[in-house]
Amino acid sequence: MRLWESFDKNEISLLVIIAIFYIAYFLLSRKVAPQVRILALLWGLTIGILFDFTIGGGLLDYYKLNDSNHYEVMDIVYYLIYAPFGFFFFYFYEILNINKKTFIYYAVAWTIIGLAAQWLFTRLNIITFQNGYHLSYSFPVFLITQTATGAFFEQVKKREQVLISD
Repeated sequence: MRLWESFDKNEISLLVIIAIFYIAYFLLSRKVAPQVRILALLWGLTIGILFDFTIGGGLLDYYKLNDSNHYEVMDIVYYLIYAPFGFFFFYFYEILNINKKTFIYYAVAWTIIGLAAQWLFTRLNIITFQNGYHLSYSFPVFLITQTATGAFFEQVKKREQVLISD
C-alpha cells in the first residue's frame, strides 16, 4: 500500500469533507444512545466498503479512488466517510419520524444525497469513473442500500431506544 501518489486537490478536499462530517457527527451524537451510535457507524462503514469493493474495485473496477487503482492511505480515509453517513441516516430517520408512508421519500432523498456526494467526489477527483461507468448507474445501488439500511434500522428501533431523553 502506497502512502499517496501526489498530495493535491483530491486529498485536501477529502480531509476537509471528513472533518466537516465528523464535526457534525460529534455535535449530533450526544442525542443518540451509544449502542445505536456505534451500530450506525459500523453499518455505514460496512455497507460503503462492501459496495466500493464490489463496484469500485475488486470485482468490477468501475471507478478508482484518488490518484490510482492501487490502494493508498487516503483510500482508507475515504472509507471513513461512510461511517457518519450511516449515523446521519439513522439520526434523521428518527428525528423526522419516518414511517411506512414516508419511507420511500426518505430513501429517495438519501439516494439523491448519495448521488450528489458521488458527483462532488468526481469533480474533486476523489472518484474517477472508468470502464464505461456513469453516475446514473449508481442510482439503483444507492436506492438498494438506503432501503436495506431503513429495513435494518426498523429492526434496531424494535430492540433499542434510539434517542436519549433529555
